[in-house]
Amino acid sequence: MAKGDLPVLIGVGQSLSQWDGKAGPAGAPSPLSLMADASNAALADTGVPGIAAAIDTLAVVRIFEDSVGRAAHPHGHNTNLPGTLARDTGTAPARLIYETVGGQSPQALVNEMARRIHEGEIDGVLISGSEANRASKGARKHGVEINWADGADAPYEDRGMGPMMLSREEIKHGLIAPAYFYGLFENAVAAREGRSRSAHRRAMAELFQPFTAVAARNTYSQFPQEHSLDFLSTPSRENYEYADPYLKWFIAQDAVNQGAAAILVSSSKADALGVPEDKRVYLHGGGDAGDDLISLRPVLDRSMAMDIAVSRALAQAGKTAADLAHLDLYSCFPVAVFSGAAALGLDWKTDPRRLTLTGGLPFFGGPGNNYSLHGIAEMVATLRRHKGDFGLVLANGGWMTKESAGVYSTTAPKAFTPAEAPAKPKTQVEVAIVSGDAVLETFTVTHGKDGPERGIIFARLPDGRRVIANNADAATLATLREDASPVGRKVSVTAQDETATFIFA
Repeated sequence: MAKGDLPVLIGVGQSLSQWDGKAGPAGAPSPLSLMADASNAALADTGVPGIAAAIDTLAVVRIFEDSVGRAAHPHGHNTNLPGTLARDTGTAPARLIYETVGGQSPQALVNEMARRIHEGEIDGVLISGSEANRASKGARKHGVEINWADGADAPYEDRGMGPMMLSREEIKHGLIAPAYFYGLFENAVAAREGRSRSAHRRAMAELFQPFTAVAARNTYSQFPQEHSLDFLSTPSRENYEYADPYLKWFIAQDAVNQGAAAILVSSSKADALGVPEDKRVYLHGGGDAGDDLISLRPVLDRSMAMDIAVSRALAQAGKTAADLAHLDLYSCFPVAVFSGAAALGLDWKTDPRRLTLTGGLPFFGGPGNNYSLHGIAEMVATLRRHKGDFGLVLANGGWMTKESAGVYSTTAPKAFTPAEAPAKPKTQVEVAIVSGDAVLETFTVTHGKDGPERGIIFARLPDGRRVIANNADAATLATLREDASPVGRKVSVTAQDETATFIFA
């Protein structure tokens, strides 16, 4: 190990299974098997015999079932995913890591491991992750028994689930699902742009329709089908309403069996292993940032954390957005892409297709915390085909709560400066549960099988404080769902104990 070495990606791999239980238990994947398949593909991708022996650190992106408190493990619990992955890849790393929760994890791990390599702590890292939600749902639906129980004696660092990303006030008012939080962001963007409900649905469809074309041609897509603008923007049985303004296909789809892996080593180790130059992709810059609970954020129509992470990655790389030929922006919901493009100073309308390499989380697939490792794998493959180009991967966790960005190229940097510690905006809004008149700031309407269920709003009091309120009254829901945006209208808030309701004044 040599201090000051450049970190370089030398191998990537992906895996996919369409198994859904219909044909019985044969061939059923597990999170471990998908990780192992992707990791073994990454090892083979390096073209180096015996590369497994060079792995001294193995980091696993946290799977869904270990990302929720007291979550059930209906098919048995793998109590040591890092240890069992080391076993199934024939590696013997001294360090095993199970990463914390968040879709930023893959890029954050690359940024962290790049720093450790540069500081001479480690030489060779395997990063891997997967989800097998499609298999789990299919097995339960069709009554098929599958067994994921496993374990290993090897000690590992479990980084846990991290801090809560929900406040008591948010939960009490029904903000419990990602689409509800992102719906608040999305309607704030629509209001800023002066778009009606139908106009914003059309804009979201115009953003995502080119994504479907990319996904339709991607070997590792879980849903490889191109959709029309009309299909994406129109409610239907196949594209039902979930949380205003979202229809099903505007939302990341987690019913996937997908795995991905990447191998990062020091430049000295790459030289010693004889890794060909045409396999090498260098990290030029990394940026990490976070944000407060959504109800405390002063800005809701873009992500300040994305702004910080992207600007840090570009500054470290010595590049601007104009230098980037390839992008994979996190795309769990349209607003995440709108915000990522804004952080780069790009007009998304110019060429939406260039904002994704995979096809995006609703169409390529949304494998939990691990999506951006697929983005990194696609970036490596793309840059190998386009020598000398630069590309950026933007990874997102929570509700635009945790952000990580990385700038890559086959061209080696003259020097590498490790990413700074994560930062977050310092300004907060005070939240109050009080009665009074307020101005509607943003909103969403949640849906169930029988239609609209509850309207949830953020509104500003005359003194600038924010109030959270909800209402399930049919007339109020109908007003929220009118084509003209209700943002900016006056509401009357009534607080009782820890919750508040609202009506239009």
